[in-house]
Amino acid sequence: MSTFLPSALHDNEAIDVLFDRVNTILGDNSVVRPEVTTGSAFIPRQPRSLREANVSPGVMERIIMRFLLQASVLAGRRIATQLKLPYKLVEPVLKQLRQEKHIDLSGTTTAGDSEFVLTNTGRDRARQYVTECSYFGAAPVPLADYAASVKAQSPSSQQISMVDLHRAFRGLTISESMLGRLGPALRAGRGLFLYGQAGNGKTSIAERITEAFGSTIWIPRAVAVDSDVIRIFDPTVHVEAEEFNVNPGLLDSQDIDRRWVRIRRPTIIAGGELTMRELEIQINPTSRVCEAPLQVKSNCGTLVIDDFGRQRMPVEELLNRWIIPLEKRHDYLNLPTGKKVQFPFDQLMIFSTNLEPGDLVDAAFLRRIPYKIEVPDPTEEQFRNMLESTSAVLGIPYDQESCDYLIEQHYRKTERPFRACQPRDLLQQVKYYCLFHEIPVEMSPTSLDAAVLNYFSIMQTLSK
Repeated sequence: MSTFLPSALHDNEAIDVLFDRVNTILGDNSVVRPEVTTGSAFIPRQPRSLREANVSPGVMERIIMRFLLQASVLAGRRIATQLKLPYKLVEPVLKQLRQEKHIDLSGTTTAGDSEFVLTNTGRDRARQYVTECSYFGAAPVPLADYAASVKAQSPSSQQISMVDLHRAFRGLTISESMLGRLGPALRAGRGLFLYGQAGNGKTSIAERITEAFGSTIWIPRAVAVDSDVIRIFDPTVHVEAEEFNVNPGLLDSQDIDRRWVRIRRPTIIAGGELTMRELEIQINPTSRVCEAPLQVKSNCGTLVIDDFGRQRMPVEELLNRWIIPLEKRHDYLNLPTGKKVQFPFDQLMIFSTNLEPGDLVDAAFLRRIPYKIEVPDPTEEQFRNMLESTSAVLGIPYDQESCDYLIEQHYRKTERPFRACQPRDLLQQVKYYCLFHEIPVEMSPTSLDAAVLNYFSIMQTLSK
């Protein structure tokens, strides 16, 4: 007998029905609906029962049988490890599968753990499950629990101060006035525009902003909606917290639900390659496993739309897609079945552009992005400080006279504006100029002239 999740997992009555059905299978009343706490310090504790795990036996059955189909023979505790659940929660499902003659014992390990294999009928059912979806990873977390975790860890709940900003932007030349403008935007946790000339560090600022929120967050490896499993944790954009990489046993000592991963607050950057497809749940046509879109993976962190206005899709299409989520803080996503499901939309959204925001979007959208912050050209003093700090990073002795020469000959006389990226770009050319000519790597009028000639030649031609 199989048990399936009800059609609306996040609906209160449906969840109550689910756990009544679980109790029917187990023959007792020990499994009741869990209460999800949404305190400011969100910690997913290891579940002590199916009640606390809040996962359907039907979903567990599918994962177990797909895993057995892939591995042939598995010990009971190895199956529990795969599901990231305590063995005592998995054992009743294994017993039920044996009673239904879908699995059978094949022996025991040296440690006395039972080993299981699929029966012929079980193998047929497992193949059927694989046609639906091939996922056999950690047991998914209910969408309702994920939504509660996002609310508890929202950036808007963090009490950002100037100390936090100084920590986040350490090593980056940025004025106090700019920090003073960024601070309220981060405290609000709402969207903002960063605009200004190319090369002035808009992307660098956007990348650092998440650090101001500090700490780490917990995200589930996957969530379940009906019979669909949607992967949330993505190692290509999420970085696990270092303390657990160094000491994995800490998870056990703190009694943590291993279906969740502790990561650094995410910063996801999408540039000109962004398409509408990446903003929807994507399903792998071969594995039938669903992947969460960018805005879900960036929840509780920062989502940067870099080079805004240069995406493949029309600006209006992108804005229309997000105008309601930015206001309501939730998004509606389409499942492979065509059903729409509400997901949290709770991150700091940053639109970074070289263009004037008013030339890109209408007043209705600008109203939903309450902060518009210009990233100006650096002052001469800031430019000099950047040259000095960058020379130290590149191992080039800083020379004040050469710096004066560069500014006088190639900026004042030509009325060339300073850009934040230029100290790094010019000094890198100085380094390789010296290395090629086998001379000491140093700042000098000769090496700076060569760097300027290569770096600005096309720009000068285009400006004529």
